[in-house]
Amino acid sequence: MGWSLPIGTVKGTVIRIHITFLLFLAWIGAAAYARGGQESALQSLLYIVLLFLCVLLHEFGHVFAARRYGVRTPDITLLPIGGVARLERIPEDPRQELVIALAGPAVNVAIAALLFLLLGGLRPSMEVDNPGIGLFERLLWVNLFLVLFNLIPAFPMDGGRVLRAILAHRLGYARGTQIAAGVGQAVAFGLGLLGLVGGHPLLIFIAFFVYLGAASEAHAVQMRQVSRGLLAGDAMITRYDSLGPNSRVEDAVQGLIATTQHEFPVVDGAGRLRGVLTRDDMIRALRERGPDAPVLEVMRADIPTLRDRQPLEDALRLMQENRLPAVGVTDGFGRLVGLITPENVGEMMMVLTASPQGRPPFPGYRPPA
Repeated sequence: MGWSLPIGTVKGTVIRIHITFLLFLAWIGAAAYARGGQESALQSLLYIVLLFLCVLLHEFGHVFAARRYGVRTPDITLLPIGGVARLERIPEDPRQELVIALAGPAVNVAIAALLFLLLGGLRPSMEVDNPGIGLFERLLWVNLFLVLFNLIPAFPMDGGRVLRAILAHRLGYARGTQIAAGVGQAVAFGLGLLGLVGGHPLLIFIAFFVYLGAASEAHAVQMRQVSRGLLAGDAMITRYDSLGPNSRVEDAVQGLIATTQHEFPVVDGAGRLRGVLTRDDMIRALRERGPDAPVLEVMRADIPTLRDRQPLEDALRLMQENRLPAVGVTDGFGRLVGLITPENVGEMMMVLTASPQGRPPFPGYRPPA
């Protein structure tokens, strides 16, 4: 989602357009212009813009349903294959997730019903890409298609979340996610095979997107389940090189080469965390400002800290919601005693998964309920 441009904010949710969506619009316009001239190009672009307005309204259906349960939505990103509303968390109550998942398709049903009343009926034609059919009629059909497409039982589509909510009601959240993710990956294989046999590159792209979405959802839930019963101090890195406030990028480069470390905390004389310099920020600063640039000017200063006795879940939530490269862990005096990064959390998960039941690998570990 890094290649996305913010175009506005509605009720605290930032609306973003991915650069590939703009390229998609340009391709649609050029193809229509070559086929029928300027008027055809304008009609095609208007249709696509209205179509994605329906997609945006679909995503806001999720947003407002989620807010009913106290779940914020930082942003919505429009992609060529649809929209993605990023929820700060997924409710583990199956009834709440079911409502949030169905709210999006319900918006498309409402739009289709409104257009049906406006048109006074509907002809049995689904040629949504035929400019000879009226604009509103094409939009009606495409909203019905969006309902059916989004209810495919595969993550990250709404149908995958509906399936998970139904399964979780009987089998529990973790087991429901595991089964729903497996179904989603099977659907992805089916779509990919259909795309290969039928020569439809878009289906192959969608299959790839669905497969990654299912795997990502399963991984996120597994991480959440495993982290329960652990404290931040159980998962933190305690052996690392740090930088001082007077350090330069050159000093960080030397540490990067001499160690396997990718995130370098910047710590003041009192042992308090000032920020974190990541490998990517370091290379960018080296290229743009040179080796003498102060680390205080190129580091990430938005790195939060947690007490070592706080739940590990809090650190994972902070990293996920704010896309952080690390979270600092402090002692009772506010001094930095460790770092938590996505990489070391992944390694901790592998250790926990491989450990026999009843033999916790950490002294403070308490098995999740």
